[in-house]
Amino acid sequence: MRTVVYPGSFDPLTNGHLDLVIRAAKLFDRVIVAVAGNELKQPLFTLVERRDMVARAIAEIPNAEADSFSGLLVHYAAERGASAIIRGLRAVSDFEFEFQLALTNRSMNDTVETIFMMPKDQYTFLSSRIVKEVCRLGGDVSPFVPPFVKDILERRMRAQNDGGRLPN
Repeated sequence: MRTVVYPGSFDPLTNGHLDLVIRAAKLFDRVIVAVAGNELKQPLFTLVERRDMVARAIAEIPNAEADSFSGLLVHYAAERGASAIIRGLRAVSDFEFEFQLALTNRSMNDTVETIFMMPKDQYTFLSSRIVKEVCRLGGDVSPFVPPFVKDILERRMRAQNDGGRLPN
């Protein structure tokens, strides 16, 4: 079984992320969308919330699953039996950093390949950071995220503006 890991913070999941999952699911037998537990990024959503959003968004893709991890990605990929890691490239500016990561991962485990995928043209500008900023400033994020993510994101932004986080 050909397994690929698609890692990210997914804070929140965007339509650009979904585009890559759908396309990777056509190329691999199993796609593991792995939500990274990197608290240094100070995510808007908890690790569990992000994993749950991913799981809900990919529920209709039979060979895709959501998971979370912390630590080194290349170790996680090997533990899950993945032969490859998918990394999204939106622009040339993404390449240098992603290239360094890929080479570092290869130096630690040369049996796990890194595959770079570009999103559809309509998503090349899209990032979770931009989506959060548009929402924070009152813009419509419906073209950028699944409808349920839009609702969750807007509620979180309202709660933050009211001085607190949403109750679970």
